[in-house]
Amino acid sequence: MNELMTGLAGSLGLLVAVIAGLALLLYLVPIPLWIAAWASGAYVGLFTLIAMRLRRVPPATIVTARISAAKAGIDMSINDLEAHFLAGGNVTRVVNAMISADKANIPLPFQRAAAIDLAGRNVLEAVQMSVLPKVIETPRIAAVAKDGIQLIAVSRVTVRTNIDRLVGGAGEETIMARVGEGMVSTIGSAKSHKDVLENPDHISKHILAKGLDAGTAYEILSIDIADVDVGENIGAKLQIDQANADKQIAQAKAEERRAMAVALEQEMRARVVEAEAEVPRAMAEAFRAGNLGIMDYYRMQNMQADTAMREEIASTGDDPTGALRK
Repeated sequence: MNELMTGLAGSLGLLVAVIAGLALLLYLVPIPLWIAAWASGAYVGLFTLIAMRLRRVPPATIVTARISAAKAGIDMSINDLEAHFLAGGNVTRVVNAMISADKANIPLPFQRAAAIDLAGRNVLEAVQMSVLPKVIETPRIAAVAKDGIQLIAVSRVTVRTNIDRLVGGAGEETIMARVGEGMVSTIGSAKSHKDVLENPDHISKHILAKGLDAGTAYEILSIDIADVDVGENIGAKLQIDQANADKQIAQAKAEERRAMAVALEQEMRARVVEAEAEVPRAMAEAFRAGNLGIMDYYRMQNMQADTAMREEIASTGDDPTGALRK
């Protein structure tokens, strides 16, 4: 009985080892991929598939891409595909882009497609934009004509990918910035905002004449002005602000002059008070020197009282002689 159990355990262990070895063999040697590549005319050797496993390259991705290229009539090396994958590229996207370019009669060798993909650009989208141009709508751009009227314009830029300049060329942001700058300069050089409203195509013609797509990854096909709105009267607003600023400056200068006049008045009053304070001293000095008598002093007091009375009557408007006649 013990021998029977020992035999069954040994047979079970042997079966598990065989199954594990078979699974490892099928993992290292992807027979279905090898058959699919052979049947598709894109033969890949078994040892090459095993080497892919050892290099941690997914054979399914490489073989599938090679089969797609072979069916499209494009000869592609396994080593190139592996090298691109190990460099961090997207093999499937590169192959699909090359197939699309070949169908559209656009020359796109593998080295250029791989360089575009490794540069961080979507090479498949670039090929699609070469076949079907893309329309980029600029944001609302405000500019002021020479007559001071603000215009707000929106344009639609039709661009097509330039495969030759895709590596190292500027992107959509540069195109939009250059178009916006061209719109601002064109509107700003117009004598009147009415000229721009009457002929908005002058904006697109002026921008296209500048060659704004130089150094970019795109080719500008057309620029269409979608909308032009009249904004504020910036010239009048600036004149009003300047007038207010001049008014505030004039008020400040007037306030400064008024303050100086008040200060001068206070200074003169102080001098008068100081001079009046010297009168009693002079009178005392005259009494001591004998130059002023008591009767002279009384006559001066009477004269001051008479002067005060006349000032009081003049301020009230009464006529004392008429009152006495009544």
